[in-house]
Amino acid sequence: MTDIVNKLWGFCHTLRHDGIDYGDYIEQLTYLLFLKMADEKCIAVNKKYNWSSLIALSGGDLLDHYSEVLRNLRKSEGILGKIFTQAMPRFNNPVNLKKVLNMIDVEEWSSMDVDVKGAAFEGLLEKAASKEKKGAGQYFTPRVLIRSIVNVMRPDPRPVKDFTICDPACGTAGFLMVAYDWLMDVTKGALNRKDALRIKKETYYGQELVPRPRRLALMNLFLHGLETDIYLGDSIYEPHKGDWYNCILTNPPFGTKGANQAPTRDDFTVATSNKQLNFIQHVVTILKPGGRAAIVLPDNVLFTSDAAEVIKYLTEDCNLHTVLRLPNGTFTPYSQGVKANVLFFQKGLSTEETWIYDCRTNIPGVTKKERPLTLEMFKNFEKKYGSDPNGQSKRKNTGEEGRFRQFSISEIKSRNYNLDIFWLKDESLEDPDSLPEPQELAADAITELEACVDELKEILEVIDAEEVE
Repeated sequence: MTDIVNKLWGFCHTLRHDGIDYGDYIEQLTYLLFLKMADEKCIAVNKKYNWSSLIALSGGDLLDHYSEVLRNLRKSEGILGKIFTQAMPRFNNPVNLKKVLNMIDVEEWSSMDVDVKGAAFEGLLEKAASKEKKGAGQYFTPRVLIRSIVNVMRPDPRPVKDFTICDPACGTAGFLMVAYDWLMDVTKGALNRKDALRIKKETYYGQELVPRPRRLALMNLFLHGLETDIYLGDSIYEPHKGDWYNCILTNPPFGTKGANQAPTRDDFTVATSNKQLNFIQHVVTILKPGGRAAIVLPDNVLFTSDAAEVIKYLTEDCNLHTVLRLPNGTFTPYSQGVKANVLFFQKGLSTEETWIYDCRTNIPGVTKKERPLTLEMFKNFEKKYGSDPNGQSKRKNTGEEGRFRQFSISEIKSRNYNLDIFWLKDESLEDPDSLPEPQELAADAITELEACVDELKEILEVIDAEEVE
């Protein structure tokens, strides 16, 4: 995959001289890779506009036909039309377009035993982020983390006929794809015909604010045989559409601020402009009674001024049974300094106790090369979590010396609902030879300063609002 990414990326420098920026190049690749993989999988695309129709041409005829292909696919009914919504050609030089076509054509993408497009685009977006100095974390959650979350959440749609799974901040649909892959693994792909039809068309749903990752999500799902919809819109500021789900798996975009104003939604109990806290409220709203959820949240969300109100509301309406403190560097290289957690809860039962698993303290941080994120890092957590996806398996409190501790709701209340709880002594702080890396210390300082700045801005907003009145 590294060789493929390097080959695709290497040509981007040539295209820069043709007026195509990194983002445009990656988007054009999504169109071309989709047509190539559709051809490999024998997915029906009008033969006038399929991969074969492109690869056979060159010169000005190729440029003209490529524009015609995108124009006609934009008009297509159903999923094809959604995938190619607003698709526009960016190539000006037919030689460059032909070279990209040839690079894609020599690979047998569908035969590779990895999520090829996801891995390829993850690599390309990483390179684009480093060049443009912009984070690409909005597009991807580490697949290893997704798999571990899915392993304990067990999103099995077979027992309940209308079971639905949703990611309201789906990016390129990583959670949905891994949830489907998990089902294929546990069933060995053997679904009865009735279940298979329902599962492929009426089970997996998502929402995404940005058109480009939404396009990738639709392509990923379609190429895996899932004909569902990814709604394009704002999960927080738009009114609830009236859909409810049995299982929600999500990692909302990092950053606490929304549109600098609280959403005007009757279904939100706490009025706040904090984007992450509003996502918690949104997830609770769209969960069916008895439904379960896992949501990734940065540490700084858990100790903001509004967090106490939202966590209090969450523990009253849901059983917040488990919190996983993620290893340092989990989101390397996109958001390297971010420290984050996963909150697991079930709607309909109030919280009596919360179990916290510390997968961070005295564990070497994740790095891209020397110590990449692996499933092995979460194996003990998965074992301690247990086989019940609703967190009701029998658990053992390991106490102050262990990594898995139980906290009663009264203890959480006494902490003013602050879930940023740690109890293990950080050995690195006592050993001058093993102090955290300067980047990590700087990232911690930035995180706390940003939280303070956000709170000061909210105070100014309140003052301004009072002066207007």
